[in-house]
Amino acid sequence: MLHKYRKTALIEAEQFDGSDEMMKRYGIHEANVPPMVTDLNLYLPTKEGNMVIKQDDWIATGVDGEHWAIDKNIFERTYERCD
Repeated sequence: MLHKYRKTALIEAEQFDGSDEMMKRYGIHEANVPPMVTDLNLYLPTKEGNMVIKQDDWIATGVDGEHWAIDKNIFERTYERCD
């Protein structure tokens, strides 16, 4: 039987603006493929490997300091600010 669950841990998050400062802070780097091959050419290093990130996506920081990217539309539908 399926049950519903709600996450109880708080995360910190900020919206990725594409700036060099944010790229440096989070270790975001470009892919080693020509930009014409894909428009998904920025990667955020995570515990599970590199994750595609686009401008306006959100960068979440978990309870252990780990980072991951969340698509802007998903973030806006599933998270609410609580500070």
